[in-house]
Amino acid sequence: MELILWRHADAEEGERDLERKLTGKGRKQAARVAQWLQHRLPSKFTLISSPARRARETADALEARYKISDRLAPGAQFKDLIEAAGWPGHKGVLILVGHQPDFGRAAAALVSGRPSDWSVKKGGLWWLDNRERDGDAQVVVRAVIAPDLI
Repeated sequence: MELILWRHADAEEGERDLERKLTGKGRKQAARVAQWLQHRLPSKFTLISSPARRARETADALEARYKISDRLAPGAQFKDLIEAAGWPGHKGVLILVGHQPDFGRAAAALVSGRPSDWSVKKGGLWWLDNRERDGDAQVVVRAVIAPDLI
């Protein structure tokens, strides 16, 4: 399984958290990262977004069909993210679009095996893979991308 944790791009401030939309900068960030992904993704992949508007608008930049999962809403727990992803048993590439600090904590737990407060930049992603070597499950970091580096 390959798991991509894609944090939503820069969004406007607002009192109604789930309705915050991307800023102009955020739309550019999402487009840059989406273009980078399009050159690297297989023809078939699964895309799941948080119900928050800023996450859906980030997912829209990939120009692919996607599902919305309440399990990815702001404040998602590691267990919810992993269950939504079907980690590590899902077949193929799965992209989750969601939030910080949720994705930073999930990346830390998957990569290091312990919870920690890692940061994922707005619009950035962590691309992880899992494999088995000599009977041991391993997580492989394939890429860590920030929109300002593309």
